[in-house]
Amino acid sequence: MSSWHTLPRAAFDLETTGRNSRAARIVTASITVVDHEGGVIKEHEWLADPGVEIPTEASDVHGITTEQARRDGRPAHEVTREVAAVLQELFDSEIPVIAFNASYDFTVLAAESARYGVPQLHRFPILDPYIMNKQVDRYRKGKRTLTALCEEYGVNLDNAHTSAADALATLRVLDAMAGKFPKLQMPAGNLHQLQIEWATAQAADFQNYLRKTKPAAVIEGDWPVLPPQDATAGGF
Repeated sequence: MSSWHTLPRAAFDLETTGRNSRAARIVTASITVVDHEGGVIKEHEWLADPGVEIPTEASDVHGITTEQARRDGRPAHEVTREVAAVLQELFDSEIPVIAFNASYDFTVLAAESARYGVPQLHRFPILDPYIMNKQVDRYRKGKRTLTALCEEYGVNLDNAHTSAADALATLRVLDAMAGKFPKLQMPAGNLHQLQIEWATAQAADFQNYLRKTKPAAVIEGDWPVLPPQDATAGGF
């Protein structure tokens, strides 16, 4: 079977109201689809009115204020339903969806879907450069942000922290990683299953490290979506 990087693929990114993926609301969403050679063939973009205030610290990152979202954004329930529908169509077509730190974006979408009565996705296959980079380049020093990996792999990232730019950059970074680390070249479904194992092990390792000084530290290793729970704090 052909490797994912030689087939059509897509990238997904959200900008939101906060860091807490179970509480954050969607502000912008982007899905970019490319052909087998990496040429962009379709782009989807949304601006939502999240129905809550967008904290200043979130606006400072992605540039969307509460006033702008209320004026120009579409109702959050409509955006959530449309984003989920596009993603499900991709998954149904066996087109892998690439997302950087996928458990954040897909947990936000899962929470929004539950909030608005949108059916939950069948999330398969998903490819996450963040999880993969920690696995194949585990002794790499420095940050593993999208911006840092773009610099490392020579990927252009204009308009960072806009969902459209981040989605395409995520896809380009993963393509570059596949070239550097041939062990990532395999069918997307196989790689999806490996990432579940990698994410669990990575979380356990980090939790063990933290517990040397913080005995109660807990790092969740669920991937590509965190299980639902009550959440009251926001963050981005």
